[in-house]
Amino acid sequence: MNHDILMSRVARHVDDERVLKLIRRYLEAGLMRDGVETVRDQGTPQGGPLSPLLSNILLTDWDRELEKRGHAFCRYADDCNIYVRSEAAGQRVMARMRTFLEERLKLRVNDGKSACARPWKRTFLGYTLTCAGGRIRLKVARESATRLTGHVRELLRQGRGRSLTHTLETLNPVLRGWIGYFHLSESQTVWKDLDGWLRRRLRCLLWRQAKTRQRRSAMLRKQGLPEARAWHSGHNGQGPWWNSGASHMNHAFPKAFFDRLRLVSIFDTSRYLQCHS
Repeated sequence: MNHDILMSRVARHVDDERVLKLIRRYLEAGLMRDGVETVRDQGTPQGGPLSPLLSNILLTDWDRELEKRGHAFCRYADDCNIYVRSEAAGQRVMARMRTFLEERLKLRVNDGKSACARPWKRTFLGYTLTCAGGRIRLKVARESATRLTGHVRELLRQGRGRSLTHTLETLNPVLRGWIGYFHLSESQTVWKDLDGWLRRRLRCLLWRQAKTRQRRSAMLRKQGLPEARAWHSGHNGQGPWWNSGASHMNHAFPKAFFDRLRLVSIFDTSRYLQCHS
């Protein structure tokens, strides 16, 4: 981000010279690398509270250019999607916008993250688009769901020696925050798949915690399975993940069991938020 271009845009909105000098000093504050202070001649301090505002001020010119051309677009900070009718139009717009950004605003376009593609092949703020029956719908991007499952795996790995109640107390805030952000998704399949996967991971955790065949059989009997079935299931010799998806663990620990323990249901919570938003 070129400081001179940025300050010229800020000056359109700020008349006070003292404020402009203060912002300039903020931009030129030294950068510490390996214990050595270096002069900053471009860009804004990463994580600084003023940086997002300055970024939007600079990119307002880009917004106006897109509006003038009549393009449908959505921009959040420096992440922007522009929607056109064909690939040829997309290539033309991408080339023109690259020229505008690089020549007018002196910004570099990230080639690794930029592309001309179908909307459902791109992600934006963790979402993607899908088309069903001629209707465009929001959907959680696969990468976002993968990040959640990776985080849950780590939390459950840490909770192997703890009670299930304690594990859920750690897990539930993560699930609530994730659903609160992604509840705009209209694809219910993602919610159901994540719920089913999550309960299976918890059943796997319970199976591991039981440790021995005798304890596993006793655990299943306690959950209401007949003694013969509990004994055979507990002694089947299969691994924890296989057992977590088997019918005996599903019968012993159904969704109602986890509901009683107040495990946050992704599907139920997302539907509730959609109905009350």
